[in-house]
Amino acid sequence: MDSEKEKMLNGDLYDADTPELLSERERARKLTRRYNRTTADDAEEQRDLLEELFGSLGEECYVEPPFRCDYGYNIHVDEDFYANFDCVILDECRVDIGRNCLIGPGAHIYTATHPLDADERITGQEYAKPVTISDNVWIGGQAVLNPGVTVGDNVVVASGAVVTEDVPDDVVVQGNPATVVKNLEATQ
Repeated sequence: MDSEKEKMLNGDLYDADTPELLSERERARKLTRRYNRTTADDAEEQRDLLEELFGSLGEECYVEPPFRCDYGYNIHVDEDFYANFDCVILDECRVDIGRNCLIGPGAHIYTATHPLDADERITGQEYAKPVTISDNVWIGGQAVLNPGVTVGDNVVVASGAVVTEDVPDDVVVQGNPATVVKNLEATQ
């Protein structure tokens, strides 16, 4: 039988209040508290903390404090990444962020979700769906990426957009729910 952590990582219903998962979330809280107390002068310490927190971290990556996440180890970031102030990533499942990506202030990325059925939901069980952000993506301030979405290459997600479905390559999306408002030429 799968552990609750294995169920979480597989996208199955699971109990988040097991000792193992509570301990892992507390580890992430401790690391993010330390990270959020750093300043721009602490670049080496910031890098070390992100390497300890994230599952993988490419070169030239920077996250403005404050930053929040649930576990950290499910976040995988490629090179040339920048996240502005108040970024939140609920990483119960894997979050993959490609090369040359920018995340605006107050943007949120969610993998965690709950059953729609009220009887099932009140049991406290939850589940998660992975999020993928491809290369050369700019996510505007206070945008939200919901569980299970994939954002294609060269996409701009406008400020305040709520992404509820996959986004194709080379477009601008805006609104709630986010819809394509402009096609962009493919970057060579």
